[in-house]
Amino acid sequence: MTNQDKTREKLYSLLGDLPERHRPISAKLVSEDDKGSYILETLLLDLNGQEQVPAYFTRPKNAKPPYPVLLYSHAHGGQYQVGKNELIVTPPPPYIWKVPYAEAMAQRGVACLCIDHWCFGERHKRSEDATFKHMLWHGQVMWGMMVYDSLRAVDYLVSRPDVDARRIGAVGISMGSAITYWTAALDPRIKTCVDMCLLAEYDEGTHAILLCVPSLRKHFSIGDINALIAPRPHLSTAGRHDTLTPFNGLKKIEAQLLKVYEEAGVPDGFKLSIYDCGHCETEAMREEVMAFFDKTL
Repeated sequence: MTNQDKTREKLYSLLGDLPERHRPISAKLVSEDDKGSYILETLLLDLNGQEQVPAYFTRPKNAKPPYPVLLYSHAHGGQYQVGKNELIVTPPPPYIWKVPYAEAMAQRGVACLCIDHWCFGERHKRSEDATFKHMLWHGQVMWGMMVYDSLRAVDYLVSRPDVDARRIGAVGISMGSAITYWTAALDPRIKTCVDMCLLAEYDEGTHAILLCVPSLRKHFSIGDINALIAPRPHLSTAGRHDTLTPFNGLKKIEAQLLKVYEEAGVPDGFKLSIYDCGHCETEAMREEVMAFFDKTL
């Protein structure tokens, strides 16, 4: 076992009482719709044994399987009703872009998967605050359960014969950014990732209650978690005026990760791009993200 594997085990152990990591998972196809450039599968996944997980899987029509695939993690933004729909529609402010990721990736022959995370989309059954407390009383950590579902989503992807398990990428903005880098840190099967607009050190940024993991700060910083992604390609984007990603915190993480990647022999493997904007994905940011996936996925 490598030092990275041991560190991953330690990080995973902090995520509360999780369901069995390799319990059987299943999928039910609810519907299949032609969306022009891709086929949209609406799914119900059994990932955790506690609550069904609604999901979208998109299959590009201009490519043949097995497809490279992108695990898309949706944002928070207080928009609890949006969830997985963020993958296929133009979302409400502040996460506005002209072309949804399902369409943009389909044009490149890439499939996508997005699940509704706890409290979002069709899983918005109780408030975030109530869910956090309920889980805590039962020895669970809400963030741990969200990351667990994301890891099991990767298990689902590799089980599909139409997915190229050697080419799995991950991307997310805001809350989805944090889910992305946690999942990539814990699962080496994710070969390339992009986090947008939530790379913030604990002592520098503002973190929602759902991101709180007991005892985490005794062992890990955000930089330490992201270091587990090395040597795999990793792009991080942020807004210079985004109050959720203070500049000093960004530069601390950048310095740490540039050193980690240099020591791993891939000095160009990590890049932090800071844009003159707030908490959003700009068109220029989108262009860089697409170019990055064109190269690495």
